Formats: sequence, structure tokens, C-alpha cells
Amino acid sequence: MWLLVASVLLGALRAGSAKLILTGTDVVEKNDCNETVVLPCYVTNLRKNNETVMFVTWKKEGKVIFSFHGGRNEFYRDGDFSSAKLFSRADLAKGVASLVLTTRQATVGNYSCEVTESNTEGETKMELRQSSGSWFLLVERAIIISLLCIVIILCAAQLTVIALKYDIESQKKVCIIVAVVILAVVAGVGTALFVQDGYTALNQAGLGLIVVPAVILVPLQYFMFGIVFDSLPHTTLALIGLKILGYIIAVVGFALCVPACPPLHASVLIAGLAIMATASLLSLVYVFIMGSRMKDHPRPGKAVEEPLNDAKGVMLE
Repeated sequence: MWLLVASVLLGALRAGSAKLILTGTDVVEKNDCNETVVLPCYVTNLRKNNETVMFVTWKKEGKVIFSFHGGRNEFYRDGDFSSAKLFSRADLAKGVASLVLTTRQATVGNYSCEVTESNTEGETKMELRQSSGSWFLLVERAIIISLLCIVIILCAAQLTVIALKYDIESQKKVCIIVAVVILAVVAGVGTALFVQDGYTALNQAGLGLIVVPAVILVPLQYFMFGIVFDSLPHTTLALIGLKILGYIIAVVGFALCVPACPPLHASVLIAGLAIMATASLLSLVYVFIMGSRMKDHPRPGKAVEEPLNDAKGVMLE
């Protein structure tokens, strides 16, 4: 009786020791910033450390998507997982049976790794999830959108001040208003695309619609200064130059951010928009101050024209 029990226990121990021990991670998260996804699978108790006696199988939801037969040196890949490959074939004999997939083909779901060495085998399972990460940090997105809104609002405020203090030709007024409205609409569409999670072509297009069309603000600023001044003072030229500088920096920041995930140069883009916002604020203050000073006087240049017109009238009489 005791011999029977001992033999059963010994058999159980042998069976337990014959099983390969596989380790990995219960949950693997992927995000759109990564080009590839690694599903970890490690064997901790290989005995022969020889890939020719090893057989590796990866499954998704019970369906084989990849396998490697060391003895035959053969690979199998499912058509939907054509990018599947071992993380390091050289390290397979050391117990590294991890699988690499492209982010596009690494669809969420339950995966399993099965490894066989001669007559011993083992298995580990994991779940692949989509992380809720975004291209830019929430704070960065908020700052970029806020700065753009500030620039548009300051531009509209400047136009309002000019319209209240100076006579504007109807055609010019309509053109300026249309330009501001177009910029606001394009920026709104860009914002809607940009705030979405992930790193996709839509996010990139959204950021482009936020940054690139802002070039409209440069000629717009020139035209608004032209309404106030017949000949632009050096201060207005400096403010226009500051806005151009801000736009150039913002475009450079955009070009640096598009190919990078996460964006390493978001600060450059933000700095450019901040300079544009500062230039818009200073322009508004300058127009308001100059308008107040010239409230009871004609525009610069008109003060010379009107006396000449009066003199001509007297001479004609």
C-alpha cells in the first residue's frame, strides 16, 4: 500500500518537474506611438538549450497565428499576422520565445504562448489591450488650442477697435471678416481632429490645420495696420515681423512633431504660437492707444491732404 502511494507521488513529482515553466505578463498594452508590439514569453527551466528540439506556437483566441519548428527549421505565419517573428531567434535556446508583431496587425485579444522541448511543454497566456494614450499630453493639447483661440480672438478684437475708430471701405471690411471666419472654421475642424486619442493621420492633419493656415494672420495684420496708418511706422513693421517669426517657429515645431510620437519638440510649436499671440496682443494695444490719441484727429497723412484741399478750394474761388 505504502509502495503504491509512494509510486503515485513520485510519478506526480516527475510529471510536475517535466513541465516547462513559462513566464510573461498577464496584460500587454499597445499604443499608436509604437511601430511594433512585443508579446513576452520566457522559459525558465530549459534543460537542453537547443532550438533543434524546440517547438514554439503562438495562438490568438485558440487559433494558431505563428509557429516555429526547430528540428525542421520551419516557420508558419497566419495571413493576418504576416509580420509575426521571434523576438530573437539567437536567444530562443536560452528560453526567449517572445513574439513581435507590427502595431497594425497586433489586434487586441487573448494570446497564448506554447513551448515544447523534446517531450516537455508549457504554456502562458496574456491579454493584449489598446491603451488610451494620445499623441500630445493633455496639457500640451490644451495650450496649443488655447493659444490659437487667443490669437483669433485678439485679431477679431483688433478689427473691432479699428472698425469703431476709423472708416473702413466695405470691400476691405468684408475681405477681413471673411478671412477671420475662414481661419476660425479651419481651426475648429483642425481642433476636432487633433484632440482625438492616438497617433494617426487624422491627428497629424488636425495639427496641420491648426498651424499652417495661421499664415493668414500675417497679411491680415498688415491690412489692418494699413487702415490706421497711411505709411506704416517702424513699430508696426516690428510687430508684423514678430508675428512672422512666431509663425516660422510654429511651422518648424509642427514639422518636428509630425514624425515623432510622443512629440519631442512640442515646446517649439507652443513657443511659436505664444510669440504670435504676444504679437497680436501688442498690436491690439498699439492700435487702441494710437486710436485714442488720434480720436479727434485724422489719420496720419490725412492731416496734410485736407489743408491742401482747402487751399485749392480758396484759389479756385
